[in-house]
Amino acid sequence: MDKVALYRQYIQQLIQAKADRSMKSAKDVEAQPIFDTERDRYQLVYVGWKQNDIRDYGCLLHLDIKNGKIWIQYDGTADGIAYELLKLGVPHEDIVLGFQPARVRSDTEFAVG
Repeated sequence: MDKVALYRQYIQQLIQAKADRSMKSAKDVEAQPIFDTERDRYQLVYVGWKQNDIRDYGCLLHLDIKNGKIWIQYDGTADGIAYELLKLGVPHEDIVLGFQPARVRSDTEFAVG
């Protein structure tokens, strides 16, 4: 399996696992994995209602694959999706913290772009 196909599989696996865990704990808020495999864009969004008719909608994760690297555009998880990708074997140089300004990325252990 080529690298990009493997990265697609890892991302979908991680997002689906988070969605499954979330659905067990919050019945009125749906965790929706969104996989655009044609454009390599992946998100996990929450849609639903909290108590007292308060709308719950938002993105928890947004990852893209660009030029053979995984760009983390948004990470609202406590653990950090980058570290979960590292555990799966994705090297630091193939992970870009896209939510950080480019000048800051060079101070991290991850790719600049």
